[in-house]
Amino acid sequence: MNRFAGLATAALLTLSAAAPATAGTAPPLHWVASWQASPQPVWGADFLFPAGIPTALNDQTFRQTARISLGGPRLRVRLSNAYGTTPVRVGAASVAGSAGAVPVALSFDGQPGTLIAPGQERLSDPLHLPTRDLQAVQVDVYVPGPTPLQTFHWDGRQTSAIAPGDQTTRAALRDGTATTARLFLTGIDVEAPATSRTVVVIGDSITDGATASLDRDQRWTDHLAARLAPQGIAVVNAGISGGRLLRDGMGESALARFQRDVLDQPGVASVVVLVGINDISWPGTAFARNQPRPTLAQLQAGYGALIARAHARGVRVIGATLTPFAGALPGTPLDDYYRPDKDALRHQLNTWLREEAPFDDVIDLDAALRDPADPARLAAAFDSGDHLHPGDAGNRAMAEAVDLAVFGE
Repeated sequence: MNRFAGLATAALLTLSAAAPATAGTAPPLHWVASWQASPQPVWGADFLFPAGIPTALNDQTFRQTARISLGGPRLRVRLSNAYGTTPVRVGAASVAGSAGAVPVALSFDGQPGTLIAPGQERLSDPLHLPTRDLQAVQVDVYVPGPTPLQTFHWDGRQTSAIAPGDQTTRAALRDGTATTARLFLTGIDVEAPATSRTVVVIGDSITDGATASLDRDQRWTDHLAARLAPQGIAVVNAGISGGRLLRDGMGESALARFQRDVLDQPGVASVVVLVGINDISWPGTAFARNQPRPTLAQLQAGYGALIARAHARGVRVIGATLTPFAGALPGTPLDDYYRPDKDALRHQLNTWLREEAPFDDVIDLDAALRDPADPARLAAAFDSGDHLHPGDAGNRAMAEAVDLAVFGE
């Protein structure tokens, strides 16, 4: 081959490499968050609510179910020791495509287990396990030695189980003890087309699904995920029961966890912010007897800080009005959660959210759920019975109130 022929061949190869993909070529893929359970610090026995988990595990397997939003050819899982003060040693972990299916082993840097340092998380190696949209998968984590439980997600709305020994390869769990808390697992990512993206919903117990039917995926984010999956958009739930915007509650404040639970999620393009009712209502209750109630200006500044941080990352921010709560939590130690002056602040905040707040868009969930005859209250059809949290019908109504156009093209 002479010099000119060689140059011509090189040029043709360069042009071929730069040419667009031809028909039939597989589209590029990227990772998107498809499921999430925000971690919380485990509280002590003197807290108002029981943690619902033992203080430690030792030579035990934790099995839990998670319904992903989008499916894909591969997945990876995220395990967390966010609030631990000692390392967590994972001996083995696995994923099954459904309850009763044979689990497939996960690896971490090519090894069957991993060590998670205090305050850290670990992402598994990608696992070839094809999944479909809205598929429930089962995740097992085995800890071989004494493992203090200092990080969890309190209200999973899903029955999980703790069982003796390493059962990560068993289709049927033996001698399991049930809990509705979640341990170790905080995220599942899937490999999806490059056009796919994720919406994160950050909030409190209303988003966490506090009164949604157990094991039935009836949170309002579950219904929203079903609406958005056909468009290639995942929805992940960053709700924490007892969560607040400005101060820590039954988890870190939204301001403190926004980076981890929203901006660090792979593929995030939009965030819905539905938080603030506990900021308004906790002060003066058994949760925060001597704390002052925040002012409207302080709440506005908190929202503004989230908006600025999201926009700096090119993430779209959608606000949501706070829902009615007159008569909330009757017959409980928190029956002073509602007061007319607290509701007056909610109305002021909602007016600002609708008319002045610098969000990219606003979802009016107050209008969707309130009783037309008594707007301070949830409509009876949407009320779980505690006058604060929507029931299954209310969660569905919240999702249906969302104009999907708020998430952009």
